[in-house]
Amino acid sequence: MPSHAILALARPEVAPLPVYNAGLSSDAVRARYGVTDVARLASNENPYGASPAVGRALAGLAGQVAWYPDAACTALRAAIAAGSGAEPGQIVVGNGSEDILQMLCQAFLSPGDRVLTLQPSFGLHEIYPRMMGATVEMLPATQDLAFDVDAWCAAVARGPKLVLLPNPSNPVGCMLDAAGFARLVAAVPAGTLLVVDEAYVEYARLAPGFPDALAVLRAQARPWIVLRTFSKAWGLAGLRVGYGIASDAALVQMLDRVRTPFNVNAAAQAAALAAWGDATHMEQAVARTVAERRVLERQLHGLGVPGLRWAASATNFLFLDLGRPSGPVADALLARGIIVKPWKETGWTHCLRVTVGLPADNTRFVLALGEILRSVPHAAA
Repeated sequence: MPSHAILALARPEVAPLPVYNAGLSSDAVRARYGVTDVARLASNENPYGASPAVGRALAGLAGQVAWYPDAACTALRAAIAAGSGAEPGQIVVGNGSEDILQMLCQAFLSPGDRVLTLQPSFGLHEIYPRMMGATVEMLPATQDLAFDVDAWCAAVARGPKLVLLPNPSNPVGCMLDAAGFARLVAAVPAGTLLVVDEAYVEYARLAPGFPDALAVLRAQARPWIVLRTFSKAWGLAGLRVGYGIASDAALVQMLDRVRTPFNVNAAAQAAALAAWGDATHMEQAVARTVAERRVLERQLHGLGVPGLRWAASATNFLFLDLGRPSGPVADALLARGIIVKPWKETGWTHCLRVTVGLPADNTRFVLALGEILRSVPHAAA
């Protein structure tokens, strides 16, 4: 069938959507560049891996794969509720937190609705609302790569249908502190759905001033949901499990009406439940990563490369402004077996995001970056 016929059949919102940039796999990099040793520093994974309890939980699942999983994720929702002070009815679980983001857009957005989020953004914060025909207003980070709290408060006061607030943000890594978060929440009208994306909350809790979003929101008489994930700090990126804690069960019931049945497979449920039961392993990995992030920053500072700067981060990654186009730099790193994520949003193509990996991989990245940047004049920006 000719492509123009497919285009005519598709919803008009679909064709203009960008394709989410998931990056290259390790195998693809090995095949394309002929390298054997690959440093995965693009996807904000936990380099220390999941709890050993996860392996034990998965070991006995072979005899169960013929059966559908628990569609309601009953045991996992109960565990998350008990650990977060919520009721099980307030918990929704998804195939990654982006699955829940898609449910939210499908359940609550109509053509012409307005959505507010940060720029640069996690791509699906823009793609999913636009998929539903909504208009996305993107508030740029400041020159210092931080939240513009005044701009956010003014924008939310204009009454968007849905606010997608990443705290801390991806890809920048900046965070709203407790005072800024409280100001923003107070400015949100009662008829706006506030979605707080806390994919990196386990790292951000170690940052001074990070807000307790649940405590603040539970004091509000407005609809809200906080999204979190097992993909980052808990080390389960390959199994895709995310969850949301909602203001009330009625919100979750709306999501259940658009949720794909059996959206979280049996292995993912078992792994997440095992990981949740070993918070100590996660906390130790987070502490090591935050310490290594500080080492990485010192190493980058030591390069002394003109034009190189980065955002203050409350996450397991750094967002670097290279002062020159990041695409060629990322390609040169790939040729050396180092995967990072160059940013492609208009106005931000001089930036790249690098995950904090194991110490050897971080050092390898810094040495390669310094060599590459010194070979490209700053004036090329």
